[in-house]
Amino acid sequence: MNRLFVVNKPIFRSSNGYMGYVKRKYKTKKVGFSGTLDPFATGCLIVATGQYTKLFQYLAKTPKTYRATLWLGANSASLDIEKVDSIQEVPCFKEKTIKEALTSLEGELSYYPPKFSAKKVDGKRAYALAREGKEVTLGPITSTIYTIKLLHYTHPFVHFEATVSEGTYIRSLGALLADMLSVDATLSSLHRVHEGQFHYEDEKALNPFTHLALASNTYTGQEEDLELGKKLTVDDFKIKDDGIYLVQTSHFFSIVELKNEEVQYRLNRIEKFKEEK
Repeated sequence: MNRLFVVNKPIFRSSNGYMGYVKRKYKTKKVGFSGTLDPFATGCLIVATGQYTKLFQYLAKTPKTYRATLWLGANSASLDIEKVDSIQEVPCFKEKTIKEALTSLEGELSYYPPKFSAKKVDGKRAYALAREGKEVTLGPITSTIYTIKLLHYTHPFVHFEATVSEGTYIRSLGALLADMLSVDATLSSLHRVHEGQFHYEDEKALNPFTHLALASNTYTGQEEDLELGKKLTVDDFKIKDDGIYLVQTSHFFSIVELKNEEVQYRLNRIEKFKEEK
């Protein structure tokens, strides 16, 4: 079964662990997901079964929007509620002060990712090293913060919404806000609202064609050449410019790359989407 859809990941479940539930529900062994959510995070998680698990790298998944709550006065090495080690009372802030601090984060932002993250250090996940008590050194990364706004402030909780580029760590945004306010703070909740056009709709099956970040091209040769995976030439394509393209036939689709006058298959003979009744 080929299926692309969005699940609403519950709190305190790892993204990978939640796939066991998905496998049982849809009675399939081949399941994958894109864009890991931390165990304490909830919300939009893109899932695919069957052949559609091969499409993740081609999906249009940006920008992404998150809603989060920053708990002022709480300290945590993981920047979330997993490792809270102290809680202190901190003074109330004016909403204007918090709004100005949030707005200052908009634009291109360079920062350090959390030590408790999936970043790899010498082949191991940073969070695995951090949980073992080992020193973790991560280099800075750059993200684009398209918008970030205050939703509500009920001391000591700051609720905000951020629309960001792929790979942005919302926990790090919370830490930067805490630094600007000169207090300890950690995220107490995190919810992903959407990734690009992907948002939760009761696990409705989605047509991958409408969610691929690829231009379409037309193959003018014999359809069976594609079906048999034969060697193709640039001259048989309507668009001859270098690039990665979606190519549809009457009953399947392929993804090919045109580069330096040569054609390579990226994916071939993927079944077309059939709308569920």
